[in-house]
Amino acid sequence: MAKILIVDDEPDIVRLLDRLLAGRGHRVLKARDGVEALDVAAADPPDLVVLDRNLPKIDGIEVVRRLRAGGARIPVVMMSSSYIPIEELAAPHAPDAYVVRPFLREVLIANVERLLATA
Repeated sequence: MAKILIVDDEPDIVRLLDRLLAGRGHRVLKARDGVEALDVAAADPPDLVVLDRNLPKIDGIEVVRRLRAGGARIPVVMMSSSYIPIEELAAPHAPDAYVVRPFLREVLIANVERLLATA
């Protein structure tokens, strides 16, 4: 199955996503903030990233921007409980999917599987 990087500073969310994705056979990598996410992605490039928009050190939008600036075309599912400006949806560094928090497991899985199928 796929290698998925989970990036979130809330341990409960990371545990939930880890169980959910590993339970579907995926290998899960984890990072607690934007800097760690970029380091993990550089050391062991994932097939997909699931990340929070509001991260410590470097926010989720900047993480996506830096991943894409490096030429990587890693699919990204961004989670957010805050308003998402329309400019972010159309920007070159826009994530491939947004999931509103609190999220439904089925919605997250559907987005992950859809992006992995087209990657």
